[in-house]
Amino acid sequence: MKKIFLSAVFFLFFQNAFCQNVLLKYNGSGSYVYIERTDVRRYDNGKYTGLVSREIRSFIAPTSVPSGGKISDRYYDGSFFIDEATKRNSREVNLGINGAVPSSFKISSDGELTMIVDNGYPSFRSFPAFTNHRISIGDKWQAKAERVVDPLNKGVFTKLPILVEYAYLKDELFHGEEVYVFSAQWATRYGISYWDFSGDKDLKSAQGSHKATMYVSKKSGNALVVRDMVDETFIYNDGNSYSFKGSISMFTEYPPAYDKSKLIPALQRVASVSEKELKEILEKPVNESSWIDSEKKSTDSMVKNDFESGMNSGKNNSSSSEKKIAKAGNQTSGTKTNGFDSGSGKTKNQPQKKKNSADEIQSKISAGKNSSSNSKSEKKVIVENTAAGIRLTMQNLNFKPDSAELLPGENERLDQIAQVLKEVPDQMLLVEGHTASVGYEKGEMKLSVERADSVANALIQRGIPREKFICKGSGGTKPIADNSTPEGKAKNRRVEITILE
Repeated sequence: MKKIFLSAVFFLFFQNAFCQNVLLKYNGSGSYVYIERTDVRRYDNGKYTGLVSREIRSFIAPTSVPSGGKISDRYYDGSFFIDEATKRNSREVNLGINGAVPSSFKISSDGELTMIVDNGYPSFRSFPAFTNHRISIGDKWQAKAERVVDPLNKGVFTKLPILVEYAYLKDELFHGEEVYVFSAQWATRYGISYWDFSGDKDLKSAQGSHKATMYVSKKSGNALVVRDMVDETFIYNDGNSYSFKGSISMFTEYPPAYDKSKLIPALQRVASVSEKELKEILEKPVNESSWIDSEKKSTDSMVKNDFESGMNSGKNNSSSSEKKIAKAGNQTSGTKTNGFDSGSGKTKNQPQKKKNSADEIQSKISAGKNSSSNSKSEKKVIVENTAAGIRLTMQNLNFKPDSAELLPGENERLDQIAQVLKEVPDQMLLVEGHTASVGYEKGEMKLSVERADSVANALIQRGIPREKFICKGSGGTKPIADNSTPEGKAKNRRVEITILE
């Protein structure tokens, strides 16, 4: 009897020593792919109508903490590709953001997700969310979350608040990574005490249940795999009801690691800087990384001042001198062109007073009165180590005015960039177009998308696989220099290529 008692005491001591309490925390991560697959049976007014299969594939990249943001929060931009575009071939991503949905959000250390740019995705938010207390295997907690639904694919999204009950089941290894295994369950309740007045006005109520198992990375707090068994019904104002029974599976995948040092020879050619300078950039912590180009030493202070001015000025209206420059850029022919940032916007019919080459006009647009703006030194590429990965920035790009068509003068730069990208054949590539901000937001956004696509197409022609590209445009919303000067606008007109990691 004494032996049994001592054995029990030893077992309890052993269990307590090796099953210590843990404090769950979302530590963020670099870039990742988020996949959501829905496979459910649909019933219309109780009658089985068929299987519903849907896939959402998204590419999420971290962004810097904005002014006024918390350093402990993680900020992300995403592009969500939905349904047929991904179901035909899960590895293929349509070039450009046509058919993709942009998204921007932040996640706090307890897993709470707050949308910044909300177009309905991601559909699960603040899921999983963590308790502020230390927990052990077998413990339970509750946390609020949100689910966004569009049951009939109307393009109208309704937010459903949910209260999730979690249970800490065990620890495991998942594909070599240490994970927590949790269960999660919640009820769908809509139309009784809560309505989303910005959601689908035709949706009267919803009810149902969810039971999920999830594997959560101990390192990052990301849910690597979630399998949710769903049974819920949506009732509409016309009296029709639609029920869905089946599973929703969610996966998080990370880009493969690669050796940055292998990029140095190719980066030296494209940036015209020394091996030592490149190593310093690539080895610095992300929040301390610097911009480098062939005139780094003489332009550091100017870039810093321009950046600070740009952050303060945001979308300032263009100066009168810049408007004259943009106007000059439109005088390329007797056809109608769009009068802003050498792109689209208000349409004006400008008579041609003098026949200038497209290169000369672009030079004027890009750099105002700075006659040296298109010198060979400024045709190099700026290299930066960012939270999302190594970023290559092409400034002073030569496009035809009011167009996304690249001029032949960019061939050498594109050849060099292609050589860099061929060193990382397994990585995804984010191509983001930017314009200066002169007050025509829709036109600026459209032009920035088209120019990102144009650069990606040029790189595809140089041997980079099409499926590696994610293209997006940001218009004039992310200035790096002062929009009130021609020189600042020239810097803001750029295309960035990030090797996601």
